[in-house]
Amino acid sequence: MNAFMLDGVAVPFEGGDTLMAAATRAGQHVPHLCWHPRLGQSGACRLCTVRVDGHLAAACTTRATPGLVVENRTAELDNKRRLLVQLLFIEGNHFCPSCEKSGACRLQASAYQVGMHGPEFEEFYPHRPVDASHPDMWLDLNRCILCKLCVRASREIDGKDVFAIGGHGIASHLIVNSPSGLLGDSAFEASDFAAEVCPVGAILPKRRGFAVPIGQRPFDVAPLPAGPSLPTDTDDDTR
Repeated sequence: MNAFMLDGVAVPFEGGDTLMAAATRAGQHVPHLCWHPRLGQSGACRLCTVRVDGHLAAACTTRATPGLVVENRTAELDNKRRLLVQLLFIEGNHFCPSCEKSGACRLQASAYQVGMHGPEFEEFYPHRPVDASHPDMWLDLNRCILCKLCVRASREIDGKDVFAIGGHGIASHLIVNSPSGLLGDSAFEASDFAAEVCPVGAILPKRRGFAVPIGQRPFDVAPLPAGPSLPTDTDDDTR
């Protein structure tokens, strides 16, 4: 059996597997935001950075090979992940208590997972638009974390290329492929895979707000696993 070691646990893999794919199939959790089993490799968020034989690597793009020794949930790596999550929070406008995605948001759940107690940096509070032009869906760029999941889903699964990333550096932003730049003038449909793959509250269906009450949502019922040495704080600012 081909296998690698992940935090001391033997993880079997199949030919062509990435570390992330094999670990997920084996029930081992590697923190991530931009990975999805139905989509190709990305490496956009780097939350899944692990140590492979002593060197840092992205678990979602690194191929599994026999005998690799992979460190995943260590205090050092989770400290790095916590910094990444903090930067994502301050770069956008993430107001969890008023967000429809609260309790089902992977960014929020990841903040709890890595022990984030607050942003610890001054927030940017950028001015970003909310696109309500589509009859069935919202596009709120205040919450977009540029994970590229919707970009890849629209291209790889839906075959539409509705989304892309434009700009550079801090000016990078999600753009819509339509004459007006509005979602309502694009080929986007509520049944598209790209409509359901967003890990935050940037793409949401209309007329379904809070259909599942807070307290009964996926990460309320089963939060992401915490690191072995990380504290939890019930006063976390990410609630």
